[in-house]
Amino acid sequence: MTPRGQRVAGVKAIGEPVQIFEVDEPATPAADEVLIDVVAAGIGNWDELVRIGSWQIGGPAPMALGTEAAGTVAAAGSDVADLREGDEVLTHPLPLRRHGTWAGRVLAPAATVAARPPAASWEAGGAFPIPALTAAQALDEALGIESGDWVVVNGAGGVTGGLLVQLAAARGGRVIATASAKKVERIRDYGASEVLDYHGDWPALVREITGGGAPKAVNAARGQAATTLKAVAEGGRLATITGDPPREERGVAVSDVYVRPDGRQLSALGELLAHGTLSVPIASVRPLEEAAQALREVVAGADGAIVLSLRT
Repeated sequence: MTPRGQRVAGVKAIGEPVQIFEVDEPATPAADEVLIDVVAAGIGNWDELVRIGSWQIGGPAPMALGTEAAGTVAAAGSDVADLREGDEVLTHPLPLRRHGTWAGRVLAPAATVAARPPAASWEAGGAFPIPALTAAQALDEALGIESGDWVVVNGAGGVTGGLLVQLAAARGGRVIATASAKKVERIRDYGASEVLDYHGDWPALVREITGGGAPKAVNAARGQAATTLKAVAEGGRLATITGDPPREERGVAVSDVYVRPDGRQLSALGELLAHGTLSVPIASVRPLEEAAQALREVVAGADGAIVLSLRT
């Protein structure tokens, strides 16, 4: 008997353009896995890294791309106690058994899965896991922010940058954000105390506002970690999520934050999404067939999240 197939968006060889093709249906979940019917899948710059081979997950090619999703549990492994068929969930499902989330169905380690907040749209849920986990791991773990701290967020205009501002404000931080002029109002609405134009000498403004530099800062702008370091006070902390940590200087502790899957952490963040404390601006929702164009738009700098809809 020929195995049933499913249509996916992915690459037939590393480095090739995104295409639509058919692969075998996922295997039965292992004892610690769940099989998820994908409803919405996020798209990020990180998916471009997988496409070109800079981030090696899943595979081998041909493989579906995609590293985050919202969907419904179709089956649960024998050791999975707290998830059952029909549960609505979010996930950053690494390690991938083979294929990513730009597919009708994906296998996910149960430890990476969290309940979907019913108050949030499927599309917001699909775009939420990686940026939200990144924000929490940068702010809560690398920086250890506390209520009343000055916190700089460089690159607040993107999806992850926006969540960094919202989460830092929710934790009681006094946020100084950088962004383009057209995004100032939205970032103020996220809870930033000050929004600075990233085109100017904004580190000097930060030092002026804070009286010598902020004790905590996170960089979310590619190639800008060394610039962000100039805004940090002596003995402070800098986290960068763009893989470009500068050399430590002036006693500033530098962390290179690389997002990790964590279902429990994602669950707690999902509650903040449900209550409206966190939000994700959706730029557009596309069918699976438009995945290649959608990824190009994300890499070029879309104003908000672009999400693939796999509703049938």
